[in-house]
Amino acid sequence: MSEITCFKAYDIRGQLGTQLNEDIAYRIARAFAQWLKPDRIVLGGDVRDTSEALKMALANGLRDEGVNVLDLGLAGTEEVYFATFHLGVEGGIEVTASHNPIDYNGLKLVREGSRPISADTGLVQIRELAEASVYDLVDGRDPTVPDEERGNYERVDTREAYIEHLLGYIEPANFTPLKLLVNAGNGAAGPAIDALEAAFKRLAIPVELIKICHEPDGSFPNGIPNPILTENRGMTRDAVLEHKADMGIAWDGDFDRCFLFDEQGRFIEGYYIVGLLAEAFLQKEPGAKIIHDPRLVWNTVEQVEEGGGEAIQTKAGHAFIKERMRAEDAVYGGEMSAHHYFRDFAYCDSGMIPWLLVAELLCVKGKPMSELVDERIAAYPSSGEINLTVSDAPAVLDAIEGRYAPDALDVDHTDGVSICFADWRFNLRASNTEPVIRLNVESRGDQALMERETQKLLEAIKAL
Repeated sequence: MSEITCFKAYDIRGQLGTQLNEDIAYRIARAFAQWLKPDRIVLGGDVRDTSEALKMALANGLRDEGVNVLDLGLAGTEEVYFATFHLGVEGGIEVTASHNPIDYNGLKLVREGSRPISADTGLVQIRELAEASVYDLVDGRDPTVPDEERGNYERVDTREAYIEHLLGYIEPANFTPLKLLVNAGNGAAGPAIDALEAAFKRLAIPVELIKICHEPDGSFPNGIPNPILTENRGMTRDAVLEHKADMGIAWDGDFDRCFLFDEQGRFIEGYYIVGLLAEAFLQKEPGAKIIHDPRLVWNTVEQVEEGGGEAIQTKAGHAFIKERMRAEDAVYGGEMSAHHYFRDFAYCDSGMIPWLLVAELLCVKGKPMSELVDERIAAYPSSGEINLTVSDAPAVLDAIEGRYAPDALDVDHTDGVSICFADWRFNLRASNTEPVIRLNVESRGDQALMERETQKLLEAIKAL
């Protein structure tokens, strides 16, 4: 039995060669098939140079267990999600390391209906089965499996159906002329953007797309696409200004997250995008339920309530958000980390649906992005997420709660600890995967108060 170290809480990610290779991918595929017992599995891969070989190793492992493989080729994570529920197959695997360094790769697994598979819903069992397995492979497959018992392999193309699904979230007649700067980061988003552009032309939607870093390139000549890092935003910002675009959009490598910039080139924090998307949905579906995480809440709750909807808080993380959305029949769920989930997309996250909805909202409101967002930032200024390395996260959380809770109006433990006062609040939570705590602070219309209290909290944590 050999230990496999690339299994994480929500997916599989590891350094190539030491933690993940074609042999390990093959063993994981057979373990996945043994655990799920599917008939058909969809496979897709991002643009990394190793993704195709890992995908074919998965295909061999699945086929040697008698599973029929449907290969999408180059695809974003959400295209695997879409194909899984659209084709009605039993599961899907995307080969991707998203925004990890270039010497990493990984796998994202779903079961029927694109339901997530995480540590508490199957990944542990799949890892145990993979670790217990030994196969003597010849040309990447198990020679002891007769050909007639192997599953079939075929290439499939669901992109046209995927694009039609995306267009179902917007009303073409609502659009006025719009110029959008799109930065695929040389990742997997480029072909999907091209397909959307063709659909815009066919439907006479007056949206012009200015493309940068557009061609898929596994060497990532412009750096790993990870716009959540401040140092990775300059190219998008500069191009928005140069082309006088109405909005900028940048994606991570597998494009399950998009990041938005206003017409002034400013990066818009994900917190305020959640509010905009809630507003967009409530215009289409009055009274709908919206799920949000507890890190920053006041702006989202206000926009949902003003739109006649119901805001429901749940723990951060895709498994918790998706589970609560299903339980509540919520139309949309949003996290400030730029993960946005949609009921009609099998409760999965998408990096394409959000910007389509925001673009439509700009046209409907007839206001520039900066004006829409500035109103919300002024109403509820926030610190953005601050990550702090600590030796004992639970002890720090306990100490901070002990210090602040006695004077608080409300203390909530949905995720870490959220402590609320009349004019400001904060959430402090521990990372699931590293010795880090994450701090978020917001106030009611008082930037100086938010900054003061943030500084006090940082000093208190540092003293611990």
